[in-house]
Amino acid sequence: MNDSVPAPALSFNGVSMVYPDGTHALRETSFDVRPGEFVTVVGPSGCGKSTLLKIASGLHAPTTGSVDVDLKQVGYVFQDATLLQWRTVQRNVELLAELEGVGKAERSKRASDAIELVGLKGFEGKYPKQLSGGMKMRASLARTLVLDPSVFLFDEPFGAVDEITRERLNDEVIQLFERDRFAGLFITHSISEAVFLSTRVLVMSARPGSLVASYDIPFDYPRQPELRFEPEFARISGEISASLRGAHA
Repeated sequence: MNDSVPAPALSFNGVSMVYPDGTHALRETSFDVRPGEFVTVVGPSGCGKSTLLKIASGLHAPTTGSVDVDLKQVGYVFQDATLLQWRTVQRNVELLAELEGVGKAERSKRASDAIELVGLKGFEGKYPKQLSGGMKMRASLARTLVLDPSVFLFDEPFGAVDEITRERLNDEVIQLFERDRFAGLFITHSISEAVFLSTRVLVMSARPGSLVASYDIPFDYPRQPELRFEPEFARISGEISASLRGAHA
């Protein structure tokens, strides 16, 4: 055994999920995410990608199999920013720390630090209706950062923003990953996003979802925006696209 390899921060062990209405979402899915790994899952719509995150976060229990993760160390970034409209950016970002019982002064400091990290300094007093879609997602990301999670779950967080904003948010996630080297599990429909962010990309089959391919991404961090135009980036993206087309079949 190689002691230098860290133990998984998140493990799926033969996980299957059948919903009460009979929908078979996942079939015998197993994989690990270790600290310092950023794993992205792509697959056809309805293949159970988001179900994986709901199980990992404890929102759902699998029908069979198990998930090993310390739920106290999990941060979840949803598809929608889910900000409270009556709270300012500062108060929204403080919310999770407030619910955890963190003292007022400490949560205010953590929130201010997180707001600066995601590029929202100067917008602390704004309300969600005053923010763009990208700024709302930055606030959502900052809210999760306040708890300093060691496992980050991202459920297609940038799917509703335009392409340029998505690329900028990708750059910011890369910077956060470089800084903290958390264990990341990211769900997306964008192959380019998956390759740019990840250390590994997993491809799932059509429902009931199961893993059909895994791709190690060879690029070092930090990753510059120009990486998206490199021939090797295009080659890997093409291989994943071909695998995904097969998963639709």
